[in-house]
Amino acid sequence: MSIDLNSLSPKELDSLISQAKKRKTTLSKRKPVAVVRNKLTQLAKAEGYSIAELFGGGGRAAKAPAAARSAGRKPGKALGKVAAKYRNPANPGETWTGRGKQPRWLAAHTAAGRKLEDFLIK
Repeated sequence: MSIDLNSLSPKELDSLISQAKKRKTTLSKRKPVAVVRNKLTQLAKAEGYSIAELFGGGGRAAKAPAAARSAGRKPGKALGKVAAKYRNPANPGETWTGRGKQPRWLAAHTAAGRKLEDFLIK
């Protein structure tokens, strides 16, 4: 946020100063984030919960169990290695798992009229 102070009238400057002082007072009355975070963590532990269970894994406290973490996977996240399903007959080192965009070699062959099943690894 950038305010051009040179273009403000004295009345507008006084109003801005007053708003800034109010905001500064409000912020100075707040406790530091670390103090509040520790309080919340202690309260959750006392009740038998973790911050991750209560707020979805955003906290620094104990992690949720692996089953709970894997259930809430986000799209685009790596899921692990998958065995190749298709192989280029011209170059056996080129394979494709069937996930994502087709490789160029396979797209060229299928555009030429060959079927995807022709490249399945037996």
